[in-house]
Amino acid sequence: MTQGPTLESYAARTTEVGGLGIVRALPARGRRMVGPWCFLDRYGPLNFTSEKAMDVAPHPHMGLQTVSWLLDGEIVHNDSLGCEALVQPGQLNLMTAGKGIAHSEETPKGNSGRLNGVQLWVALPEEHQHTDPLFDHYALLPEVELPAGKVTIIAGDMLGQHSPARIFSGIIGAEISIRGDDKIAIPLSRDFEHAFFVLDGDVAFCAEPLQQAMLHYIGNGHDEAELRANEDSRVLLIGGEAFERPVLMWWNFVGRTHDELAQGREDWEQHRRFGEVNAYRGPRTTAPEMLSMFLSS
Repeated sequence: MTQGPTLESYAARTTEVGGLGIVRALPARGRRMVGPWCFLDRYGPLNFTSEKAMDVAPHPHMGLQTVSWLLDGEIVHNDSLGCEALVQPGQLNLMTAGKGIAHSEETPKGNSGRLNGVQLWVALPEEHQHTDPLFDHYALLPEVELPAGKVTIIAGDMLGQHSPARIFSGIIGAEISIRGDDKIAIPLSRDFEHAFFVLDGDVAFCAEPLQQAMLHYIGNGHDEAELRANEDSRVLLIGGEAFERPVLMWWNFVGRTHDELAQGREDWEQHRRFGEVNAYRGPRTTAPEMLSMFLSS
């Protein structure tokens, strides 16, 4: 392993989506992307009874992929292609927005009363940002049992296993489970930049504690990462090839120019391009006002 890796930690912020409190770890002030990963929201753990824990009304996406990963509970996805999919822990919902799609995410009527997970976005490379929209559900993903825990490969390749998830650039996404009072060594690609996000537990990287509600970035040039857990813990690893130039993000859109983002907003408000989510019962989301000061690179 490369000696003395540099760890950069960025505090997440709290916000709300569809009435659900979330912790947003990416983009962070000072760190907009990790490889092609450009967005990381953490919600839960939450226990509920009769209320609808998640109710995200139809909204548009373009220029990105959405990655829905649950630790506990259930979410039902509906989109403007007519796709419906119930995602549960260990399964992956992967939506490729491309030139434009709309979707909703809700707690289903038949549920466990628990909700705990993450939603991430992957920026599509420029040659694929206008591809036709797609939706994929993966009921099974590769898992590797190790002496100190388990690794689930969400996207990309690791430990001799290949995730079936449809990807468009060099990328890795994995959930790492570590038993308490033990350590685990994870191989890394030297060409990828990487970051960790603690899902639960008490974990250290190279003897440095990884605080929760923070994104921990280690950059590239590393062959291996050693994680030690003081209790049963789970960590999300994200990484990939750094983009040659940053993307622009506004609301639910990823693009390369301000004009692209402005056109996306106009098309959504005029009921063009993105389609309708007919399975959702209720009004769709209205786009916020677009101010240039909120466009971030």
